[in-house]
Amino acid sequence: MTSARRPPTKERTWKRLLTLIITLFLMVPAAAAQAHDVLESSDPADGSTVHTVPAKVGLTFDHTPIAIGSIVRVKDPSGTDQADGSVEIIDNHVTQAVKANAPQGKYTVVWRVVSSDGHPIEGTFTFTADAASTDTGASASAPAAAANTGSAPQAGLLVAGAVGIVLLLALIAAAVVVRHRLRSPGSED
Repeated sequence: MTSARRPPTKERTWKRLLTLIITLFLMVPAAAAQAHDVLESSDPADGSTVHTVPAKVGLTFDHTPIAIGSIVRVKDPSGTDQADGSVEIIDNHVTQAVKANAPQGKYTVVWRVVSSDGHPIEGTFTFTADAASTDTGASASAPAAAANTGSAPQAGLLVAGAVGIVLLLALIAAAVVVRHRLRSPGSED
């Protein structure tokens, strides 16, 4: 009478562990691909009319974007960029200072930020200013604001990268051990 031979206990354990690791490894990219940030609001609101050109424009997202490569252009009616200084990101709020004495008229704000999942997202919105800007304090505060841009999101990105590398190394180590166990004769316990 012949019976089906079951794999040794350790071999079954390694196979289960390898299956679990592969499953977890394959689920991580799928979750990240679904996590693009979404623009919740802008200040001034899209299509709105304001009394004067604001000292800054703002974007609010559902998650905190990454500061790397973020750009906000504030184009006046002639197409001239009236943005002053660097983009500032604090939590899920992105702000861009506007130059003093910016002219009245219809403005188009063109933005591009890196989503918290690492993918770039972009968009535009418009507003109209009935009068030119007279605020002179916006340009003085821009250098100080630039110093505060996004070190926390960058640290989070580094941690996510380190976790990914550790998972990859664990997967490789498990595959090597399982392969060795399957090839070595008489490894039954």
